[in-house]
Amino acid sequence: MNAVNPLISATELHQRLDEMQVLDARWQLGRDDGHEKYLAGHIPGAVFIDVERELAGHGEPSDGRHPLPDDAALAAAARRWGLRAGAPVVVYDDFRMLAASRAWWALRRAGVADVHVLDGGLPAWLAAGGETATGDVEVPEGDIELSSPGSEGVIDIDGAAAWPTSGVLLDARAAERYRGETEPIDPIAGHIPGARNLPIGRVLTDDARFLPASEIAAVFDAVGADGSMPIAAYCGSGITAAQLALAGEIAGRAVTVFPGSWSAWSNTPGRPAAIGEE
Repeated sequence: MNAVNPLISATELHQRLDEMQVLDARWQLGRDDGHEKYLAGHIPGAVFIDVERELAGHGEPSDGRHPLPDDAALAAAARRWGLRAGAPVVVYDDFRMLAASRAWWALRRAGVADVHVLDGGLPAWLAAGGETATGDVEVPEGDIELSSPGSEGVIDIDGAAAWPTSGVLLDARAAERYRGETEPIDPIAGHIPGARNLPIGRVLTDDARFLPASEIAAVFDAVGADGSMPIAAYCGSGITAAQLALAGEIAGRAVTVFPGSWSAWSNTPGRPAAIGEE
């Protein structure tokens, strides 16, 4: 586990704002107003990043809704954001730290060690009395060089299918989606056979901050992800699974991610869907 704390509080960010490279990752599924909201008010100096275009690739339905961008595309995006080699990075959003967690995970995989998520996001910043700025922020192109992690820290659809035979596969979606009682987005309801349900809300507080590390560890333990076997995670399209990987980092549990997640699984002919609790 990396020694760098993956979270930063609004208070600490205020104290260190001048030294931090701040990224605004506001995004919600089915909405396209992230940049508009950013222009109306953001943490001073923050650069907007586009989750759909810069933190996700685009392919066939069987690739999932948010496959990873290729390594070169992510590296080019990071330089557009002005990221500098060795300088600390903090990412935030305004919706339960979902998109910020995806950015954190993508950058960590690509070798950026000193990257953090603002715990509680923009609401926490505002609650702490943080000021906002309007309009766009233009920065010179950065000099950061990202690594090319390839398949490091991720599994494909076959890996996800096989994972429960030797590890713990966690489904981060809401319980009713996991059980197959409802499916509002994807073509088939249910879950990957052998997966265990750990809804992402269980690792967050009521005001959308992360629980303390010991409490997150207890939540993982309760579903059998105690670290004695390898852990992997998926969700609907790979965004929430990255947040579960961040929760695992906080609790000292390494979590591999299936980026295609249920959106890829349910769009691939011949893949079975389990229903109920098993």
